[in-house]
Amino acid sequence: MRLGFTRALVALYGVVMAFAGEAAEPNVKKGKANRLIHAKSPYLLQHAYNPVDWFPWGEEAFEKARKEKKLILLSVGYSTCHWCHVMERESFQDKEVAAFLNKHFVSIKLDREERPDVDKVYMTSYQAMFGQGGGWPLNMFLTPDLKPFFGGTYFPPQDRGQRPGFMTVLTRLNELWSEDQAGIQAKTNEIHLKLSEHLAELQKLEPGAAFTAELLNGLPEKFLAGADRVNGGWGRQQKFPQPSHLRFLLRSEGPGRQFAVMTCRKMMEGGINDHIGGGFHRYTVDPIWLVPHFEKMLYDQAQLLDVFVEAWQVTGDAEFRETALAIADYVLDQLTHVEGGFYSAQDAQSEGKEGKYWCWTEEELKALLSGSEFAAAKNWFGFTAAGNFIDHSDPQPLKNQNVLFRANSKVELEAGQEKVLGAAIKKMKAARSKRVPPATDDKILASWNGLMIAAMARAGRTLEEPRYLAAAKKAHAFVVSKLWDPATKTLSHRWRENHVDTSQLSESYLYFLRASRVLYEATLDPGYLSLAVELAGKARSLFYDEGNGGFFDGEQRDDLVFRLKDDYDSATPTPSSVARLEYSILAEITGSKEFRSVAEKSLRSAASTLKESPTQLAESLKALEFMVGKPARVVIVGDNRKEEFLKVAWSGLRHNLLIIGNEGPVSEFTRGLEAKEPGETTVYYCIGQTCRLPETDPEVLAGWLREDRGAVTEGKGPRPIPPAPGPE
Repeated sequence: MRLGFTRALVALYGVVMAFAGEAAEPNVKKGKANRLIHAKSPYLLQHAYNPVDWFPWGEEAFEKARKEKKLILLSVGYSTCHWCHVMERESFQDKEVAAFLNKHFVSIKLDREERPDVDKVYMTSYQAMFGQGGGWPLNMFLTPDLKPFFGGTYFPPQDRGQRPGFMTVLTRLNELWSEDQAGIQAKTNEIHLKLSEHLAELQKLEPGAAFTAELLNGLPEKFLAGADRVNGGWGRQQKFPQPSHLRFLLRSEGPGRQFAVMTCRKMMEGGINDHIGGGFHRYTVDPIWLVPHFEKMLYDQAQLLDVFVEAWQVTGDAEFRETALAIADYVLDQLTHVEGGFYSAQDAQSEGKEGKYWCWTEEELKALLSGSEFAAAKNWFGFTAAGNFIDHSDPQPLKNQNVLFRANSKVELEAGQEKVLGAAIKKMKAARSKRVPPATDDKILASWNGLMIAAMARAGRTLEEPRYLAAAKKAHAFVVSKLWDPATKTLSHRWRENHVDTSQLSESYLYFLRASRVLYEATLDPGYLSLAVELAGKARSLFYDEGNGGFFDGEQRDDLVFRLKDDYDSATPTPSSVARLEYSILAEITGSKEFRSVAEKSLRSAASTLKESPTQLAESLKALEFMVGKPARVVIVGDNRKEEFLKVAWSGLRHNLLIIGNEGPVSEFTRGLEAKEPGETTVYYCIGQTCRLPETDPEVLAGWLREDRGAVTEGKGPRPIPPAPGPE
């Protein structure tokens, strides 16, 4: 039956089409709970009352599959995934589907946000098997030894044209497995071996691989090659923000920066931006930034906060600053635990309807607002009687729904008009707050908290908003108290309701390392730097590829059939990309040759990618700039006027500039820098071991920084500092 199996598998491959969906709310309790009721993941809990006999990822499920010789259905998603909702409603609540799964398969539900290392293994397998990009839900069929056999993303409940329905797929796979288990396992082992060899080759350090400043030549043009010059961003059918791309281009000059600024403006004006409550939705289903999938992810808010702060810095446009403030305030209002940690996401759905919380009909606005307010809001937000959004995945979609957007970006309001519009928005915000809110995924991830802590700290300093810096410090303390074990120097990945998921993931260590380092630069508290150094040491021992450079996604463990190093900065930067910059910076601050070696080898491991397709690793390009440039250091010694110097040091654009003190695990050279006079705060401006004469006036430091920012703007990099008397 092997030929039959192969033909059947090829036939299924030919007709399965991927629906890449991203957007959840608690499942309505029906009947008897399954074992997922004991999970802490909000995503798993959404499936706790399905008739499917779900298992969480773990040995109990693996043992059952081995003992009963059954295929495994591994269904991967996350709590705010739109198409995960759809498939749960259509298939996993269906008793016929559940009965078939329970009889013939071992069914496992996995929250990709809790185990991104497992998700990456099977998403990579899916992409290799199908040659498609993938998405969620990811439904992979595994042999009892966890090797991928077949898979897809969203499956409709019944056959639709040439696309097989879920029951069709389940029935045919069960037939194939029943007819020839040995043949399927042999074929799967062969596929697994070839994929393992291919991945090992891809992750190998090329002999002679090197990185040079020449890799930075012509980069803006490469980013713009696939760009949408009319609407901004990248993509012709749907649009994701791609903050790593935007941040890199904002650091450039000319057309690259102009395009990034235009994209920021289009996103700010579009429906992807929540014009009433602040923050950004995940992505739009169109190329004009109008109609989003409405989920709001913490990692998007963190990265877009950085983007809009920097867009404000390079343009001085007050609207960009207001957008950054709105993002940060949204997070503090809606995604913050009372003790300080940041929640993961907010759902797209409420009351079972996509966008219901976020959208408006013209009729309800007419009833809510006065005549002048209604006219002002209609002119500003462009709503119509027919609406601009319908959820085609819903068999009974809401009608006449409007996504709010900036209808005419060229309109400039007079003071009176602005007052009327402000009154309308205030009423709309109050009315929306009374609606049934979307569910919040309240798990707290060390990794995504790391991104937001760093962004909040930067925003606090750059925008001179102390409440953001205070929020960053409070969230950092939360993660340390709940997820960091100082005895073993281990950082767990997830906390929820006093339960800790002890899985060790490189993104947690490296993103939180970044948060600790940025907080150190924002406060000069040496405790943050000490923790960053500890995280760097442990991350190296757990995840670093000593032979080839780069960082594996997860630790070495039995439930991973591949061990992968991510090589694409997508929704979040890869752990290796973050490590390339953070170990470079730590080497500069601490003088550690070990950290510099890790950074250099990790950059060499990406040299061919940075040469051939640099846009794939936009975050790594910042590390390359740092390593081949001449990073400067502002060293602040003494406490009595420290805050004044910090404000100056954080003002304006920062290119390859570090702000450090002379306490804690800094380099021996830096520890030797002393106050000019006892008790008087002193600043040094250094490149390498060459420093300007020490100064005690913050205005002098401001002048130095203006000089070097001018040099950077002219494309010359940090201006050399002439040798001066002082510590060497």
